[in-house]
Order: sequence, then C-alpha cells, then structure tokens
Amino acid sequence: MTATGLPFPGLRSGVELVPTTDQPQTGKDFTSDQEVRWCPGCGDYAVLKAVQGFLPDLGLRRENIVFVSGIGCSSRFPYYLDTYGMHSIHGRAPSIATGIATAREDLSVWVVTGDGDALSIGGNHLIHALRRNVNMTILLFNNRIYGLTKGQYSPTSEAGKITKSTPMGSLDHPFNPVSLALGAEATFVARTIDSDRKHLTTVLSAAAAHRGTSLVEIYQNCPIFNDGAFDTLKGADATEQLLRLEPGVQVTAHGHTWAHDPTEPDPTWQFALSRLDTDPHTPTPIGIFRQVERPTYDDQARAQLATARQAAPGEPTDRLAALIGSGDTWMVN
Repeated sequence: MTATGLPFPGLRSGVELVPTTDQPQTGKDFTSDQEVRWCPGCGDYAVLKAVQGFLPDLGLRRENIVFVSGIGCSSRFPYYLDTYGMHSIHGRAPSIATGIATAREDLSVWVVTGDGDALSIGGNHLIHALRRNVNMTILLFNNRIYGLTKGQYSPTSEAGKITKSTPMGSLDHPFNPVSLALGAEATFVARTIDSDRKHLTTVLSAAAAHRGTSLVEIYQNCPIFNDGAFDTLKGADATEQLLRLEPGVQVTAHGHTWAHDPTEPDPTWQFALSRLDTDPHTPTPIGIFRQVERPTYDDQARAQLATARQAAPGEPTDRLAALIGSGDTWMVN
C-alpha cells in the first residue's frame, strides 16, 4: 500500500514505498529546475501541474518513477519532473517503456505522448503495448493537431480539417483513441479533460493503481494551432455535453439502454460508449470506460526467466547461462 492507502501494484515486494525524508512529499519535490517552455495558454501546463500535484500521493521515492516520452510538445514532460525520465524517439515510447517495465519491476513506468506521436508513426507500438498489457500508464494528449511542427492535421483531426498540410480539407477519417484502445482489448481505458483538475486527478489515481497497461486520453487545448477544439466540453454550460461515467450510470444510445460496468470482461458496451461522440446530438463520455484484470506481459516474462534459471538435478546451476554458453563460443579480449 502507498502512503495514502492507494494500492500500487507495480512494485515488487520489499521495495521501499515511503518518501526519502521524514516530511510528506509535495508537488515541489517532483518539480525540476527546468524552465517550462510551452506556448502561453497550452493545456500541457494544466496537465503538468495536475501530475506534479498527484505524484506525491503514490507514496513512492522519485527514483522509483520514470517518465518516457516520444516526440512532440507533450514529450517535453520528463524535463519538468524531478524523476527519472527519457525523451525517446518518435512513436517508440511504449516500446522503450515495455523494456523498462520488464527489466525493472521496482519502477512505476509512465508514457507521455500525443495524438500524432502515438497514433501515427507510433500506432503499432501503442496497440501492441495495450494488447500485451505491460504494467505502465500511458497519458495520451489529444489536441487534434500537430503542434510541434506548426499545425498540420493529425490522426485525430476531424474530416475536412483545414490546416497547412490540408488547405482543401483533410480527407482522412480520424482515429477515436478510446475506441482504438478498446479494440486492442486494453485492460484500463479512460478519458479526461485538461481543464478539469479534479476529474483528471481522479482518473490518474485509478490509472496508476491499475496493474497492467492504463491508457488515459486527455483532451488538451492547443491555443496556437487548434484553439477551442474542446470548448463545448468546458465551463458551466458544458454539463449537457458531457456524460460522466460512473459504475451503474444509465446510458441510452444506439437504440439500447444499459448500466455502465467498466469491469465487464466483454468490451462490447464499453466500445458502444466510446462511439457516442460520433453523433453531434449525443454527449461526450469522460471517465473510466474499462477496468478489468488480466495477467501482465512483464510479470509473465519474469516468471519465464525465473523458470529458465531453475536448475534440475544434474543440470548446471544456471540453465539460462548454460544455454547461452553452449555450442561454439569465443572469448573476445
């Protein structure tokens, strides 16, 4: 259990779960000395503050936390956190995080990515991390535009979007990240909004507590190249535009009425929920769509490795080392 009583199942038995000092940690303990450099009004600022404020609640030492990012505005995230971090290459953050999570079960592994980074060049890496159920938390910032490269359309931009790269309108049909994650049978899928600090923190808490791959889509504003993309979902007037998902909430759509159950193993109705916002006359769901248990890739990989190292009577002490060293081998000095 963490210092707040929140179960954090990502760490092996015996790992120290308390802060490095006698004093409770605060957001300042997880804030680096680097100048935060995003455009004024960028939604990334709100997400960063929420994450910095949330990390102390994990009750983990900073050296037991690692953030991996790819390429994009959101991928500057590791610089602004006083944890371990890696600014990796375009689209490959889930793959690098898979290696870290498999090799280091003592780490809380996070991926920070954007709609372009994760769903374009990184599409395959994302879906395979989801289906494998690696123990990591993926924060997917969705502003429906390429911000870092100055305003080209992205895999989540709406059809007909006028941008620098589509002056006559985008011809592409956009991805729905939640639908994509559910289609890959991710075990934890959620959506939240950058400006709703309380909701964002609640979803992050649940995602961090989940054992397996958690994907959290965050609607995030880009004030320079796609300003106001989610304005209808923000503010006091947005109540009717949002469907806040809670277990048991009644949903009527697609000609059916059902009670939402994120723990239902069959994702059929969870997927149906993810399609609500394709109709302009239905509300946009936010919250936890899916939250189920399934063995994780990294746990099973470590179990196989442990089995491979177990020596049977009459065999070498380390079967894996013996296998690697069998046959023709050379020592290179």
